[in-house]
Order: sequence, then C-alpha cells, then structure tokens
Amino acid sequence: MTGTSMKPDVVFQQVFDAMRQDPGVILFTVLQWIPERSSLRRLFTSHPAEYPVGGEKTVEISPGWLGTVIEDKKPFLAPDLDALRKVFADSELIQRLGCGAVINVPVLDDGGNVAGVLALLDAEGSYTQHSVEAAVAVVKANLTDLIDAFAAHPHEVPGKDTP
Repeated sequence: MTGTSMKPDVVFQQVFDAMRQDPGVILFTVLQWIPERSSLRRLFTSHPAEYPVGGEKTVEISPGWLGTVIEDKKPFLAPDLDALRKVFADSELIQRLGCGAVINVPVLDDGGNVAGVLALLDAEGSYTQHSVEAAVAVVKANLTDLIDAFAAHPHEVPGKDTP
C-alpha cells in the first residue's frame, strides 16, 4: 500500500488481511494510544460484538505490557494462556474466541512516538519469535498508511469525558 488517501478502515482491513496470511490471526484489533489518558481506544476490530469500536482500555492494562509496548516501543509476545492471563484482564473472553496467544506491535509515527498498537490473537502455541518478526514486517510494509490512518482519528481534548 502506498497511497495516503485511503480511508482508515480500508488501511486497517488490508493490514488485517496481510496478517491473516502471515503470521495468522483469529482476533485482530487496532488500538490508538492516547497518552493524555494512558489509554488505548479501539479503532478497528475483527470481532465487533465482543470488542466494539470505540471501546477503551485503561486500568486493565498491565504495567509490564505498557513498559514493553509503549515505553520501550517493542513488540510483545504472550505465546500461551498462562502468559496471556498475566497481562490481559479479558483472558476468559479471549479463550472463548479460540485464542490463547497474542502479539502486540506498536506503530510508531514519524517522530518515534507510539501512534497505536496492533493486537493479533491466535490459538495457544501459534506464535513464536518468527511470528513477531512477520507481524513487524507487515507493519513496516504499511507504515505510512497506518500512521495516516491513526492520524485521521484525533484525540479528544484532554480531561474531557468520553461516552
């Protein structure tokens, strides 16, 4: 993808399609990082009934996860349910959807700031370090469009309540 005029949902769908090829994914969500509130807002999801667009995660974000993905700006891998349970409060729902492993890849803007995070979930044991590298390669191949897609979703005014 090279055009910057694509609508965000088209960009996110194309990245989802690429991720389904390699490393593989059952559940896919695109989360925008909102530093003013230390929260993640869902912009796109493969499972809107369970994970609706617009939902936010704040208090249930694990400090270890935040340190890796947001502060260190590195991918996160939880290859099995035990590792996943240590980080995600919604691990029971994740398991019901047939997932037991997660890869989170931060998307960095031109200034090196985290614009958002891609969440890929698949069956327990499906993901390895090679899977992380494959997911990072998809992000790199689509980076300009992803940055533009995140930028198309402005943050609310800090301190303003959101529905």
